[in-house]
Amino acid sequence: MLRLPQYEVITEIAGTLFPVTQDRDDASAEQAGDDALAEVFWAVARQLRERSQETLAPWDITPAHLRALRTLRRHGTMRLSELSDHLHIAPRSTTEVVDALEARDLVRRRADPRDRRATLVEVTEHGAEILAAIRDTRGAEAGRVFGRLGPADRAELTRILGLLRDPV
Repeated sequence: MLRLPQYEVITEIAGTLFPVTQDRDDASAEQAGDDALAEVFWAVARQLRERSQETLAPWDITPAHLRALRTLRRHGTMRLSELSDHLHIAPRSTTEVVDALEARDLVRRRADPRDRRATLVEVTEHGAEILAAIRDTRGAEAGRVFGRLGPADRAELTRILGLLRDPV
């Protein structure tokens, strides 16, 4: 029997070539499935990002500002260097984010009583109110987006996305 990458000769019918494509078809189908999954995933991510930006627009807050506010609310008052570590951004970028939030009276800086060279940053009362309003608005938006899914599907999607989010 003569074997070629894409054909195999069958001895009963000498000289007739029959395509052997199952392995290639399985690999192609798997690749096509992965491509389709990636395309749908990125389309949904794009929709969520656009809706998130629309939701934040009334407060003139960027997603980076929101991340900083949420981090400060969750972890409390901290040094700028700690905030930078939590956000995984450069210290200079953290300073720019805090400057923008401070200009809107959403956070305030104060001296660290344990080290006068260090600066602490914390959410203001106004910042906490804005954060609560954003949370309510985004919650309603998430309900519209994910409300098309039943409870079991939402739970399964949460489980799957958790697996993808966590580093290997």
